[in-house]
Amino acid sequence: MAPNMVVKEMRLQEALRETLRYEMARDKRVFVMGEDVALFGGAYGVTRGLLREFGEERVRDTPISEAALVGLAAGAAINGMRPVVEIQFCDLLPLCMDQLVTLAARYHYMTGGRISVPIVIRTKFGTRPGGGPSHSSCNHGAFLHFPGIKIIVPTTPADAKGLLLSAIRDPNPVLCFESHHLYGVKGPVPEGDYTVPIGLATVRREGKDLTIITCGGMVLKVDEVAARLKEKGIDAEIIDLRSLAPLDKDTILKSVAKTKRAMIVDEGSIVGGLTAELAAMIQENLFSDLKGPVIRIGAYPIPPPHSGPLVEAMVPSVEGIEEAALRLVERK
Repeated sequence: MAPNMVVKEMRLQEALRETLRYEMARDKRVFVMGEDVALFGGAYGVTRGLLREFGEERVRDTPISEAALVGLAAGAAINGMRPVVEIQFCDLLPLCMDQLVTLAARYHYMTGGRISVPIVIRTKFGTRPGGGPSHSSCNHGAFLHFPGIKIIVPTTPADAKGLLLSAIRDPNPVLCFESHHLYGVKGPVPEGDYTVPIGLATVRREGKDLTIITCGGMVLKVDEVAARLKEKGIDAEIIDLRSLAPLDKDTILKSVAKTKRAMIVDEGSIVGGLTAELAAMIQENLFSDLKGPVIRIGAYPIPPPHSGPLVEAMVPSVEGIEEAALRLVERK
């Protein structure tokens, strides 16, 4: 953020709401749709008050059918509108896979670039006690497999505004994964027309001994780990991806080339997901420079449990991340 920017302190949840309000007022093509987004104000309160301000034509409650609402949004986008869809839980994204990855993600390519599909899908991710197998997943890494979809994961309230504004203005589909761990996090948010380019990671903390790459709610845990390591004389650099597709390879590789040690921490499954993609990319480009193997820390590949203790055992912990970092740095 520029030093002379006017900023306002708000929660990430509020930053998302203010972004929708700002862009809906600026661009009459933007409208919001989803289950309970109008009268109820969204499952997490992000769309609260928008119905009163913009009316039912632009803030639309939909039937409980993710396939139908994403299909309708794609059709509206093809015809010149800019829909923002709320899918309450990322567990429900598989219900609209055909509309999303077969139609929306490929239509620009299939028409030789003549037709765009400017649709944004906002969804919650993050494992939590009580959520269980159908309301507590972290499947963000799975969508790396589908070209034509951009993926953003905001961490701070400022990034929530900047990335969502860029997503709404993007000419093709963007998935916005919002960590439930972060909805209440407060921070300064620039007023006015503030955007963050999709595809740029950020260095949350500079260091020289190892690079820890992460995103979403895991940024909070990794930051705590870095503070613990600092007390032990270890300087960790933290890369917050912010965007999964496209990935900011330059920032990642520059950091790892400096520290010569890399650890990837993700709340999603360690099998076939984000950690695997990043580990392969680092080792393909910097294998001879590394002082140790690329360490991957992720969730066990099981359905999310209801039980609080089982959830804690399933996902990466501060203690587990710290222990793995110490092993990597102290490797002879």
